[in-house]
Amino acid sequence: MANLFPTQEIQVEMEQDELSTEPVFGRSWRFDFERGEFVLTPTGKIAASEGRDAWLEWCKKALMTERYRYLAYSRDYGQEYEDYIGLGLSRAATESEIQRISTETLMTDPRTAAVSGFSFQWDGDRCNFSCEVTSVRDESGTLQGSVVNR
Repeated sequence: MANLFPTQEIQVEMEQDELSTEPVFGRSWRFDFERGEFVLTPTGKIAASEGRDAWLEWCKKALMTERYRYLAYSRDYGQEYEDYIGLGLSRAATESEIQRISTETLMTDPRTAAVSGFSFQWDGDRCNFSCEVTSVRDESGTLQGSVVNR
């Protein structure tokens, strides 16, 4: 009777590209955060961004989205500024929390390698901040945000 289970060893050769563990940067739709609208091309289509720009769009949106508020996003997406701001913390402690929360938020994306270079500027109860993000491709960009410390 013939053996139902072959005894030959099958060798699978993978291309070098298939072995790469670098995350895919992909595409994203461009969004004007000040106007609250998608950016349109001259022909009226929604403008797209790719690679580094798509990743930076993700970073901006993640820093503007409150975690756990929207069911459309995973529990790892967004920031938690509202949980810590307004607790009567000193400015130094508030800046430390902004830095921690922003770093944790951005590092959830496998495309992000580092978050650094935070700077803070206070205007009354509003803390405006900026930081430098670096991707795994060693591309970087500057992000800006603000948090109201009530």
